[in-house]
Amino acid sequence: MQHTLEDCLCSIIRGRSLTVLFQPIVDNKKRAIFGYEALIRGPSNTPLHSPVTLFETAARHGRLVELEVLCREVSIQQFVRLNLPGKLFLNTTPESLFQPNFRTGSTLDILKRVGLSPDKVVIELTEQFPTENYEAIREAKHHYKSMGFEIAIDDLGAGYAGLRMWSELRPDYVKIDRHFMQDIHEDGVKQEFVRSIKNIARGLNCKVVGEGVETADEFRCVAQLGIEFIQGYYFARPAQIPVTAVDKSAFTQTQDDLIQGAGRGFFSKTIGDLLLRVPGIAATTSIEEGAQIFQMAPQLESLPVIDQQQPLGLVRRNRLMTLLLTRYGRDLHGKKPIMQFLDTHTLMLETHLPIEQASSLVSEQMKQNKELDFIITENGSYLGMGSVIDLLKVITEMQVRSARYANPLTLLPGNVPIYEELDHLLREQQEFVVCYCDLDNFKPFNDKYGYERGDRVIKDLADILRSEVQQERDFIGHIGGDDFILIFRSDDWQSRCESILARFAETAPGYYNREDGSQQGIWSQDRAGKYRFFPLLTLSIGSVEPDPTACKSHHDVAALASGAKREAKRQQGNSLFIERRRRPSNPQPREAVA
Repeated sequence: MQHTLEDCLCSIIRGRSLTVLFQPIVDNKKRAIFGYEALIRGPSNTPLHSPVTLFETAARHGRLVELEVLCREVSIQQFVRLNLPGKLFLNTTPESLFQPNFRTGSTLDILKRVGLSPDKVVIELTEQFPTENYEAIREAKHHYKSMGFEIAIDDLGAGYAGLRMWSELRPDYVKIDRHFMQDIHEDGVKQEFVRSIKNIARGLNCKVVGEGVETADEFRCVAQLGIEFIQGYYFARPAQIPVTAVDKSAFTQTQDDLIQGAGRGFFSKTIGDLLLRVPGIAATTSIEEGAQIFQMAPQLESLPVIDQQQPLGLVRRNRLMTLLLTRYGRDLHGKKPIMQFLDTHTLMLETHLPIEQASSLVSEQMKQNKELDFIITENGSYLGMGSVIDLLKVITEMQVRSARYANPLTLLPGNVPIYEELDHLLREQQEFVVCYCDLDNFKPFNDKYGYERGDRVIKDLADILRSEVQQERDFIGHIGGDDFILIFRSDDWQSRCESILARFAETAPGYYNREDGSQQGIWSQDRAGKYRFFPLLTLSIGSVEPDPTACKSHHDVAALASGAKREAKRQQGNSLFIERRRRPSNPQPREAVA
């Protein structure tokens, strides 16, 4: 007897035969699991195993509400049974809210039975069907919120009316669709979309979750954009018994990663710095001719083969000479085209690629191929060759220099690299903006709460700065204490500064205990020894755009930036002061610089 999809659905609901998978949502700032999304699967031996087919069938046969209530019940029970940490994200479709058999309070009843608090649950609205009944959605939102639940919108950017839904619902969380996470590190449009969503969310006091993050490159890019919560295969796949802790090595927290995040400049070189100008040979070259070139150039281990300036690969000395040294090897193979012995899996790197990224690519390549040469290109055209030995030498020099001059607390470049970066930009006559960042009321905070809490504030501020700069163009330096320098070449530097201020303003109250937070500050001694009230920590940023034709050294720039910082600190609260002067009052002579 053949069963219909409706029969199969009835059997599933009657037998409660659903499988719950949990996928963690990770808090990137705390480097810990924030919660889990519950994902439902039908029985694997039925046509309703897929959740899409399962819910479409339920909607078609008027049993959507019944199925969703069952899904919530089994998800909540399993979440409690496994004693999972954090919040539980439960999916529901807006369509179910309009069904005649929809009964309010059913989820709360389930929670009461298992002893789970509503503030541990996030109702996640997914758009599988077009929705126009926004009044009903608003009513449902108020109903859920009144019972203590939080609200999330799923797959923003992929649904039927995501932005409209967002504006109507004003949810606690918005989840960006996985489409915008895929290869985001290579797509500037996706990056701008995500940055815009983050900025809108901040204004609405809404948290953002990036869904579908699968690779380390995607994670690094999303983290640098300031997305606090991340979900995807990069951390863990959905599982019936999920992970309850995240491997710390998954986060960008090594010294190399942190220094790379400081931006292009003092600590950075590109693959072009390793360029060896080796003429390429034509694809029509014979094996005999290739061997003669190797004999005339004993320093070469590889020969690049090119066709109209397009690199095809490398011919390796060892393989070619071994062939010709065999008995009759020269007679049998000498006239054959060298293309027959071409290594087409050669690594090809663009000349402007940062050394740090090139190192990762070379390391991956060497797992399969132990050869020590690679091709360097410019816009895809052959430029020359590079050596792994030279690459390792440069990386070692950079690490030693980074460790020597980096601030030990934040691992950001200290005074020496800041000065060198400024002098380099002045020599190159480049336009740039310097922002001097300084915390207000930090000393009394440090005196009351101790150095450990103070160090946490400084490290958190450094993380905010890292996430807001444009890695390829901007530079972050840590002068010392609570003073930082930003050197911007990004055109949108002002909006980045405003974002920094907004994020710090949101973060600062969390550093205080309840009593100090409620009175918006602390009582402490000032520098003169007088006992007085100090408001909560704020951040002052003084900015200046130095005239590279008038400023002769970093001393001139430092004088302008210090003046801008003083003006910023005269303003109350988190503030940005933009200095209009571009020339120093008393410029330093260039020869005075050590």
